[in-house]
Amino acid sequence: MMMRVFFPICISLLAVAQALGQSVQQPPEVLEAYRVCNEFQRLLAENLDFDRAFEATFTKDPEKRRAIAIAEGEFGGVDVSKVDDATLIGIYKTQAQFIVLIAPMVPASGGDNKAVVFPPHIEEMFKRPLPKESLQSYLVQLKQDLAVFRAHFDKLAETNQLVADRIRELKKGLREPITPPDHVVKTLTAYSHGHVLPSKAEYYQIGNYSVIREGGEMRLIRFRLFDIRW
Repeated sequence: MMMRVFFPICISLLAVAQALGQSVQQPPEVLEAYRVCNEFQRLLAENLDFDRAFEATFTKDPEKRRAIAIAEGEFGGVDVSKVDDATLIGIYKTQAQFIVLIAPMVPASGGDNKAVVFPPHIEEMFKRPLPKESLQSYLVQLKQDLAVFRAHFDKLAETNQLVADRIRELKKGLREPITPPDHVVKTLTAYSHGHVLPSKAEYYQIGNYSVIREGGEMRLIRFRLFDIRW
């Protein structure tokens, strides 16, 4: 009796295993969405230049770019309604660049290494309050700070083994291709990160990335760096 029950169960489990092993044919649009996510990571991995990766893979639509900057940037409750697009997008991209560079530094800053990785003149950059007016002057200061920070980052990459190791691990994680799952990827609606998309607009959520069709190509509208494998 036990054998009679056991045998059909084995057949059923084998059928499930075979089905899971079969490759799923994703729509061309999904494959293109994965391609643009991997392209962003490939470009970022080369020299951790966020601006370059952003311009190559993110939406080109001015309204969406502005909405992304407002949704993802840190503006401290400042009224941005009358601030020009270039300033808002510039602040967002500069802030994102800071995050990219800080990511491998934080885990290497424990103990006695903290004063080396984040010396006082670097820590002061992160203590400056966001101005209630003139975000244009804030962007100028932010870019000046970034130039100093990047020089410090590059020096650590050459002289500090802990930081160099974490940078290498981050780049390695970025180079790992994102692959489609074993089920057909479907579009979503009701994008909730700011007012980038209308509520009924479709988008794909590809791991750390939100992707839309824009004209004849797929474009990014969001990424989350700290979820990247590294």
